[in-house]
Amino acid sequence: MPYFVGITGSSGVAIGLQLIKHLSLTDDVFVCLTQNAQEIAKHEKAKLPKGKNIKVIDEKDFFSPVASGSFRLKACIIAPCSMGTLGRIASGISSNIVERAADIALKEKWPLVLVPRETPLNAIHLQNMLKLTQAGAVVLPPVLTFYHNPKSIDDMVNFIVGRILDIIGVEHNLYKRWGI
Repeated sequence: MPYFVGITGSSGVAIGLQLIKHLSLTDDVFVCLTQNAQEIAKHEKAKLPKGKNIKVIDEKDFFSPVASGSFRLKACIIAPCSMGTLGRIASGISSNIVERAADIALKEKWPLVLVPRETPLNAIHLQNMLKLTQAGAVVLPPVLTFYHNPKSIDDMVNFIVGRILDIIGVEHNLYKRWGI
């Protein structure tokens, strides 16, 4: 079964791209960068990795396999996830394939991981995150950590990608674990 990775219009596109790179080493990955994500990727000088296991789909392609619950996915990850996207998912609105894939993951009880990129958070953001968590999603903010002694931005990105992989049950060696 493949994975779905959606990348929305938030800073931190490198998180989603590194996740795609890692997942595509062994599995098919359906990928959607929203229009806003594509513009931010250009600004952040981030490039989508290439590979035979990477299947890019347009955000308006509701004929894509990931638009149906009868098409099985191992997990749906949105990284980074804008607060607009998070709010629409929390409200059950599917205006693009990223939101539709998340909606399907919730209804089918598949792993759904959202990596919201916003700070500070307001009460509406927090309520939407609570609503999604109660519906079965995992909200995984890309929080900086220092116990693994990061030396670069890549080290910090790899830590967050590693945490996402931990949640969806994919083995990795992207960071040094605590106590090891």
